[in-house]
Amino acid sequence: MNSILKKYVIIFLSLFLLNTGVQARELQGRIGVGYNSEFSNTAATGGVPGVSIKYGLTRDFGIAGIFGMSTADPANTVGALKFFLNFFYETNLNFYLMFAGGLVTANNTTAAEFLSGPGVEFFIPGLESVGFSFETGIGLTNLSGSFAIRTLGVSILNAGVHFYF
Repeated sequence: MNSILKKYVIIFLSLFLLNTGVQARELQGRIGVGYNSEFSNTAATGGVPGVSIKYGLTRDFGIAGIFGMSTADPANTVGALKFFLNFFYETNLNFYLMFAGGLVTANNTTAAEFLSGPGVEFFIPGLESVGFSFETGIGLTNLSGSFAIRTLGVSILNAGVHFYF
């Protein structure tokens, strides 16, 4: 493992161990429905975002299922799971680490894709049931035929918006 990747892993594992006791937006036991379009199939011809269903398993841990498809030619699909670990809390912000993995199809090529990095979900006061996310990190995909690493800088338009019930 090269030294940059080792540093990245050490930093994020350290953040998993840090946990503060401040008040935050409580999402435990709540289901969020929204979208996610940060997988590489969305940039392909006829790319589609995925519908995302997010669930807060505990105060610190959440999971999301993402599915999107287009039957147009060329076919595009995404099916993925995404895991969230909240590590810092503000009144209307949850800072988290995410790890996602799934299968994507773009231009009739199917591949595996993995994403990892930190993110923030924020809530506008008075609109507490809607969460807006943005994320950064790295992605690993073999959509081009061989594995490639890419950096992520995912805005609200791609990381997603969720309505929580």
